[in-house]
Formats: sequence, structure tokens, C-alpha cells
Amino acid sequence: MLIFDLHSIGNKLLTIRKHTGMTQAEVAEAAGLSDRTYADIERGTVNMRTETILRICNVLHITPDEILTEDSTSLTVRQTELWERLNTCTPKEKDTALQILSVYLKSLD
Repeated sequence: MLIFDLHSIGNKLLTIRKHTGMTQAEVAEAAGLSDRTYADIERGTVNMRTETILRICNVLHITPDEILTEDSTSLTVRQTELWERLNTCTPKEKDTALQILSVYLKSLD
């Protein structure tokens, strides 16, 4: 589902930028924007052209759908489904699943 709320898009950009360890100034410079413009984008107070979205996404190494769409299924529902599925697994399968999750989470650091 597409997001049309500029504040939601800005919040997603903020979260992604912080996860990458970049400052607003670094993203702005790499995307060819003023610091003020990028700050306004993260605050959700300015509308972006498609070209601007693409440049920011390129800098953050993400695709536009990561900031312009949201899941139709809530995170809580998906978590519950995964826990229910995990509970039907054997102890060995659970251990393997948790090891895979652990490796994935470490790769995010």
C-alpha cells in the first residue's frame, strides 16, 4: 500500500538514515540537496520530486518502495504468526531458526 503522508515518509527516512550512521548533512550533500531541504524532508514538511526520492534512496542504499509503501499486514500479526509457526517446530528446527535470525540481526549492525 502506498504511503501519501509526508510525515510517515520522513520518519522512515530518519530511521533508515540513523541505522546507516549518517548525518542529515551527509545525506543531503551526497544527494545534492541543501541541509535545510533534507531536514524538511525528514520532518515531512516538504513534498519531493521523484528525482529527489531516487537520489536519497541511492545514497541510503534502499529502494523507493522501502519508504513509499507500508505492509498491509501489521507487524504484530506477522510476529504472532511466526511465533505460532515456531512453536510447532521440533527443538532442533527452533534452534536452527533462532541461529538464522541471530546471524541476520548481527548483519544489521
